[in-house]
Amino acid sequence: MKNISFLSVGILFGIIMTKSEAISWFRIHEMFRFESFHMYGIIGTAVIFGAAIIWVMKKFKMKTLRGTFVSYTPMKLNLPRHLLAGTAFGLGWAITGCCPGPMYVLLGHGYWIIALVMAGALLGTFTYGVVKDKLPH
Repeated sequence: MKNISFLSVGILFGIIMTKSEAISWFRIHEMFRFESFHMYGIIGTAVIFGAAIIWVMKKFKMKTLRGTFVSYTPMKLNLPRHLLAGTAFGLGWAITGCCPGPMYVLLGHGYWIIALVMAGALLGTFTYGVVKDKLPH
């Protein structure tokens, strides 16, 4: 039953990403060139909506699928680390025209070239896993 609910949420996510044009390479490049508010509006709405959902879940003491209470512990700000990570993520996003969520939506739409971007993302994640103990956390 859990898999059906995950599949349903994934399909809904794909529809929302498509209809809002958040998977559009042109919309993403408009955002990085500060030519349009469209993507900033989508991201801002998602942040506000997500924060509100977590607040409601905590207020009503809802449990996760594992049976633990919903909680959130903010990460301590580490400016050099977060600037480096944000820059790397932003550069990848600007160069490829998509971030991790839309990659799967684009693949679902049949844009097979996105598989190269996904392979690069997996390679980068694997590389981080190999060298993370040597990095200054």
